[in-house]
Amino acid sequence: MIRSLSCDRPYFKTIEFKPGFNVILAERTQEATIKDSRNGLGKSTVIEIIHFCLGGNKGETLKKSELDGWAFTLELDLKGEKYSVTRNTRDINEVIIDGDCSSWPIEPKFDSEIGKKVLSRNDWNEVLGYLMFDFQPNYECKYNPTFRSLISYFARKNGHSGAFLNPFQHFKVQLEWDQQVNNAFLLGLGWEFASKLQVLKDRGKLLNEIKQELEEIKQEATTELSNVLGSSGELEALKIRLKAQVEQEKTQLDNFKVLPQYEELEKNANQITVNIHELVNLNISDKLLIEYYEDSLKEEVDAEPSKIKNLYEEAGLILPEKITKIITDVLTFHKNIVANRKEYLQLEIQKLKRNISEREQQINDFTSNRAELLLALKTGGALQEWTLLQNNHQTIVAQLKDVSNKLENLTHFEQGKSSINVDLELLLQKAKQDLNERKSQKEAAILTFNAYSKALYSVPGTLSIDFTKNGFKFNVSIERSGSQGIDCMKIFCYDLMLAKLWAKKIKSQIFLIHDNLIFDSVDERQKALALQLAATESEKEGFQYICTMNSDNVPRSEFRDFNFDEYVIKTFTDASQSGGLLGIRF
Repeated sequence: MIRSLSCDRPYFKTIEFKPGFNVILAERTQEATIKDSRNGLGKSTVIEIIHFCLGGNKGETLKKSELDGWAFTLELDLKGEKYSVTRNTRDINEVIIDGDCSSWPIEPKFDSEIGKKVLSRNDWNEVLGYLMFDFQPNYECKYNPTFRSLISYFARKNGHSGAFLNPFQHFKVQLEWDQQVNNAFLLGLGWEFASKLQVLKDRGKLLNEIKQELEEIKQEATTELSNVLGSSGELEALKIRLKAQVEQEKTQLDNFKVLPQYEELEKNANQITVNIHELVNLNISDKLLIEYYEDSLKEEVDAEPSKIKNLYEEAGLILPEKITKIITDVLTFHKNIVANRKEYLQLEIQKLKRNISEREQQINDFTSNRAELLLALKTGGALQEWTLLQNNHQTIVAQLKDVSNKLENLTHFEQGKSSINVDLELLLQKAKQDLNERKSQKEAAILTFNAYSKALYSVPGTLSIDFTKNGFKFNVSIERSGSQGIDCMKIFCYDLMLAKLWAKKIKSQIFLIHDNLIFDSVDERQKALALQLAATESEKEGFQYICTMNSDNVPRSEFRDFNFDEYVIKTFTDASQSGGLLGIRF
């Protein structure tokens, strides 16, 4: 429970909170001009400062230079004890604590310069997790619930962060695992299964990266390597061959003999020369053939019917209609033949040019290989020959290492796929069994949400909870077509349900804070019912409810036997520059 919020600046409006229902109101006065607004009076800033005192980052307002060096103090009850927490906007890593900290998992250190107990921001968040949500000292899971994420469901920040998108998300880019783990924890479910599932997803992601790497390697590899990257068996065969070659060459190097491959290198060089000559001859032949084809294309001329007619007329003949038609058919056929031949010649030319290009690349490769072989053959003396052999040996060693790494990665990939599938199936079975065993926790949440939604819309809403291969699946629905703000009321009912559940778990009152945004688009009747429900339930169930509202957004005409004004603990006004929370305007 929050008792008060204050600041070291005299013009700051200190707020004293009460148990149960609390309203912070922003009121527009008659003296205010049309340019004045209540948006800067400090309703949302109250929530921002509370988060800041509870170990959060500085929000948009607290980052402003005008508030540099301001120290805010939050007084609250934690596990039945009263504490005072002070944090300065300038020294954000330092949290000053006043109260009995002897039972804390991390005790503050006494700072003799200021004469007060101090915790680091990270330690303060860890302590708050223990005090407010009974965190265990050492969770074994990689993905754990965090105090900062959990508290954001009880004090949703302004709408720009995405806090009012859906009940299970408190900011736009919140990761899926974070939503699952923290909501499952708040609902008393086996959040550890969501954490373990995320570890399996990480393993799957790593395997996909390995697979992608293998594909890239295969595309970039030499012809020899690319042909054996299909399976682990083929890689193993290549590894054995390279290993044997490495051992053989190492023996030769150890004995420091004259290059034993001299004759083989000479033979290879001669064969490469023969290959180069053959490729050059083929290119010459193809180039001549291209010239012939290109000349043929120029000589192919379509027949002209006018010349044929003129020929017959000069002979003094009159062509009958039937003969004219036959000539036309013959000409059409001739044109088709010419067109087909041109297309064939063009395709053949393209094919020949492509063959020439490929051979030229082969000639370049052969030429480079021959140059290396000739260099080895021309080098004189045992030392130079040994150096060449040593360089070749290192190349083969590198290839062996590369193949060994690829084989290891491929083996991990093949084994990992099977292992993940098995682990996923076992996890799903255990998670579903655990969910059934926590039937009472699940039913308590579902029935409470149903009751709250029915109080607003006269029909029970639905909170569904399941565990699938993608983890926890949460959903809420309220069958009320045409109602405004129904999505915000889903969040309202869900948050109210969490407050009730946790009020029963901890020794001191849990608090729930809602910004005015949650009510903005809601029908007046549902808005009035929601406020009355929050007031009734907070008193009945023992939690503290705090909301901020604009005065003209209060549905006064819809209240039934409910004195809204008696719950207003602080009113901000735009009548003057000092009427807001901070006492200044900027």
